[in-house]
Amino acid sequence: MNSLPVLEVRHLVVRLPNWLGDTVMALPALRALRAGLGGREITLLGPWAPLLLDQGVADRAVAYPRPWRQRLARTREIRRLRPETVLLFPNSLESAVAAWLWGARWVVGYATDGRRGLLSHGLPPPAPRRHQVDEYLGLLAPFGLGEGEATPRWILSDDAHREQLETLLPSGGAGPRIGIHLGAAFGPSKLWPSDRVAVLCRELRARGASPVLLGAPSDAALADLIVAAAGGDVLSLVGKDAPELLPHLLARLDSLVSMDTGVAHLAAAVGVPVVTLFGPTDPGLTVPRGADVFAIWKPPPCAPCFLAVCPIEHPCMRSIGVDEVVQAVEARVGARRG
Repeated sequence: MNSLPVLEVRHLVVRLPNWLGDTVMALPALRALRAGLGGREITLLGPWAPLLLDQGVADRAVAYPRPWRQRLARTREIRRLRPETVLLFPNSLESAVAAWLWGARWVVGYATDGRRGLLSHGLPPPAPRRHQVDEYLGLLAPFGLGEGEATPRWILSDDAHREQLETLLPSGGAGPRIGIHLGAAFGPSKLWPSDRVAVLCRELRARGASPVLLGAPSDAALADLIVAAAGGDVLSLVGKDAPELLPHLLARLDSLVSMDTGVAHLAAAVGVPVVTLFGPTDPGLTVPRGADVFAIWKPPPCAPCFLAVCPIEHPCMRSIGVDEVVQAVEARVGARRG
């Protein structure tokens, strides 16, 4: 592999991952690029790119749609940015083909998915696999940059969205507020059973805490069932927030309980203690990194399977008990408040 001298980079386009959690895990690499490339122009391109505008890691952030037909329609617009160098975080063939269509001279990425011939600087994929944060940092070698800090940090702007936040989750309150995120875009195999979530809400209330349900609009019906099963008196913000509000909303929590999903990574990057429930995926690859993160994983022989839908009785998630989640939350909250 030929080296890519730093001085040859005039405009770098970074193709971000498709998912929120992966985008957060890319932050250490983005900060290293911003610092190492000095005043060179950096453009971020991805579904979550606009959320990073106030993180100081790029000059421009362009939303990139998920459907491939819409992406193809954006080709001419992206070519007008004159992307001399493209860094690909996704390992897909599609992302490499897109970089070629954009007219990039240099394309950096891992040589996977049959795309080696489309990369000017194809790096061998890590073997064995590393944590996703570290794999993204490993892509900096062609730029002459070291890996640097390996913990995502999310910078919150002062007083941003204060009125909206006060409407959703007013500041203050007598007891700790524990967020419980219900969804996972990966698929139902990552989800903790809803009856356990309802019991968790009751147990947290009995200990003087206030459970707060979080999730996408598609989780609204499930949230209603959980609130009813928990006996009411559970605040549900499911479907009521927005991407630009989410980091600030999470920062108002004392702890977050979440499956292996992007919100857990964002909460940890904001500095909120996180309890993450793992099942079909491997925490060694994607556990959130932060000051206080606790992963619960009780894998049966079939885990990690990385299947979106469990073909049997979901033993990996059903093996996680409410009591151990409560204990993990209390330990996080106690350490934070003590």
